[in-house]
Amino acid sequence: MNGQTSSDRIERWGLYEVWLTGAEDGNPFLDVRLSAQFKHKHRVVEAEGFYDGDGRYCIRFSPDALGAWSYVTRSDCSALDGKTGAFTCVEPSPANHGPVAVCNTYHFAYADGTPHFPVGSTCYAWTHQGDDLEKQTLATLGHAPFNKLRMCVFPKHYVYNRNEPPCHPFARAKAGGWDFSRFNPRFFQHLEQRVGDLCQLGIEADIILFHPYDRWGYSTMPAEADDRYLRYVVARLAAYRNVWWSMANEYDLMASKSMSDWDRFFRIVRESDPYQHLCSIHNCRRFYDHRKPWVSHCSVQRSDLSRAREWREEYGKPVVVDECQYEGDIEQGFGNIPGWELVHRFWLGTIAGCYVGHGETYRHPEDILWWAKGGVLHGESPSRIAFLRRILEEGPPEGIEPISRWAGGREGEYYLFYFGVHQPSIWTFDLPPSARYRLEVIDTWAMTIAPVEGTFGGRFQVALPGKPYLAVRIRKAG
Repeated sequence: MNGQTSSDRIERWGLYEVWLTGAEDGNPFLDVRLSAQFKHKHRVVEAEGFYDGDGRYCIRFSPDALGAWSYVTRSDCSALDGKTGAFTCVEPSPANHGPVAVCNTYHFAYADGTPHFPVGSTCYAWTHQGDDLEKQTLATLGHAPFNKLRMCVFPKHYVYNRNEPPCHPFARAKAGGWDFSRFNPRFFQHLEQRVGDLCQLGIEADIILFHPYDRWGYSTMPAEADDRYLRYVVARLAAYRNVWWSMANEYDLMASKSMSDWDRFFRIVRESDPYQHLCSIHNCRRFYDHRKPWVSHCSVQRSDLSRAREWREEYGKPVVVDECQYEGDIEQGFGNIPGWELVHRFWLGTIAGCYVGHGETYRHPEDILWWAKGGVLHGESPSRIAFLRRILEEGPPEGIEPISRWAGGREGEYYLFYFGVHQPSIWTFDLPPSARYRLEVIDTWAMTIAPVEGTFGGRFQVALPGKPYLAVRIRKAG
């Protein structure tokens, strides 16, 4: 074996690293090409390497099959070329279910088949706040209901987020400004540490690669710098099993990028990622064409959840309404809806066979708003979202399909009715007469579940409490 490796035994979907020492003169980010071919039986998987500063190079790999693997490096630098090694891929640890992928057309599952119901939140710039606040954010996430977190690579300049980040992704140019040909390894080491921290918590890291809220020039880099940056980020992060790629937050506000640029970015990420992680793009006003083959699912910003089923049918892919406005009290309209309204939108998306994301924007004397910087949660919605997540995880593992205006589920097997702002005191249900079903009345805000006595089938009526935000869960008896 040549070079330094992380271990000779690595769990399935774990992180294997090959570390090598090579040239540090000139500009290794531009001058040195490095990759490795990882072989298991008849399969060969190629992974790109990256320069990590101080003459150190790394290739990361995540094995997806048990048994013996070997590798050989390829480089135009003789000190890095032809290095070989081997390791054994062993059973994953209990919490490791592998990367998430699309399953059953409109839903998601981990690689081992475990269903994944995205219950996400947004903390755009949480990794740019320093260790104390970042550790507080991780502690909060450890007790929160969220299993996905949207987060930016680049720092963000926006209202409530004016502070200078501790570290930047590029080296300073001698003439001033940034040298976009030289990455700052310390910045990316910190980012991947936080991605790993999320992985330990069982949280998917939805990595936002570009965004328009910028005062440093990262949103207007030249094309060659954009492309080089994407390849570098993918080389560093793709082997983390909890990574999702988001090309941008509000891509359509980035006037310097054309639609052909976004198409190119998707192609670069897809071609560079050996694991084909989930890949999306988030809009402000105008949707990207989610029918394009490199888009795995629709990442949507809209507040009208009554249209969720429409987007699902239009694009034929999973719909994640990552931004439906935020619980909070700030002046901006996107961030001052009450908790009950956010929970209501979660439920509307659920019965439409879609998924919805959380955000929180309560004012803070030090401008520490969850949606921007993380910290602690203050709102009323997270506990109700946790309640909904429990209901989802107790439901059909294949996911919920839309059935009617009022209900989603699996026809004949499972129904989840949601009445929203309506408050019927009685409801007529029409179920298959050949089966018997048990009913439960759910108060989505009080987080209570009350069984209805007896079993039912065919057409029948049930008395309800006559209040808003009720749901009824119907499951086959026996």
